[in-house]
Amino acid sequence: MTAEPVLQVRNLHAYIGTPRGVVRAVQDVSLDIDHAQSLGVVGESGSGKSMTARTIMDRLPPRAGCSGEVLFKGRDLLAMSRKQRSEIWGKQIAMVFQDPGRSLNPVVRVERQLTEGMRKLLGVGRSEARDRAVGLLGEVGVPDPERRLRAYPHELSGGMRQRVMIAIALACEPDLLIADEPTTALDVTIQRQILDLLRRVQRDRGMSLMLISHDLAVVAGQTDRVAVMYAGRLAEVGATRRVFGTPRHRYTHALLEATPSLEHERGAPLRLIPGTLPDPTNLPDGCRFTARCPHADDECRDPGPVMEPIAPDHLVACVRPVTAPAVADLEGAILDGR
Repeated sequence: MTAEPVLQVRNLHAYIGTPRGVVRAVQDVSLDIDHAQSLGVVGESGSGKSMTARTIMDRLPPRAGCSGEVLFKGRDLLAMSRKQRSEIWGKQIAMVFQDPGRSLNPVVRVERQLTEGMRKLLGVGRSEARDRAVGLLGEVGVPDPERRLRAYPHELSGGMRQRVMIAIALACEPDLLIADEPTTALDVTIQRQILDLLRRVQRDRGMSLMLISHDLAVVAGQTDRVAVMYAGRLAEVGATRRVFGTPRHRYTHALLEATPSLEHERGAPLRLIPGTLPDPTNLPDGCRFTARCPHADDECRDPGPVMEPIAPDHLVACVRPVTAPAVADLEGAILDGR
């Protein structure tokens, strides 16, 4: 018998009221993450990646709302009260944000920020919480952890701050970690270290991981499955090697063609995706990618595609799917093969 997924997102919608109208930030998104599995979510800025995660974590901005189901171990988070959800956040589901400089309190020492959640959610004493904090900082590669506990965030480098954020997220031993652009603004060397750290702790702890990134090469070397989003909707979902090896949605194919790789001819210009994302307050009917897709026709606009299986563990929402082979060696671009 197949075990129930740790997280099941069903027909998720998120919308935000603005002076210009309602932004449909997430529309009809359905995803699964199994136990100890990693799922990457990719797409351009504004595609709905972070809003999907924020909806799951109940961190929507003011004048926002949502509908659908977010089932964590079979329980619908969206149907719970805020108090019931607060018993899950941090302890069973944790999140690492893309800017540790803004996420960490600048006037509070690392020790308090790291131990506060453990004392509240796990009920451990001050001494035990401190010992666990030292161990966590060591686990995530922070040198001289006892001294770092006494530091303020501004006294740490960007890479060290991100490691502290990961330690805070891991403090209560969550079953699911959501990492939203965890390597943004870090140099390539530190980025690699953070990604290796996430992969190691996920493997060692048997934890599920949702990794959000605009960088396809990062996701290619880090995840078991991938979901490609465009303008608030899913375009393609499946095993990472299958989706990036044989992309079938026109948007996925275009993203891969626009990604530099070791095979790219020196001096040759990168291919670009023409146009921009559609206005989120006035989205087109049918496929949202039609205005930028040279293969679009009337069938793409009316009624438009639906998400359908095109191969084992490979779903695509495209009326004119790609038949060309893979276009980029993403794993060779930045990361070693998995």
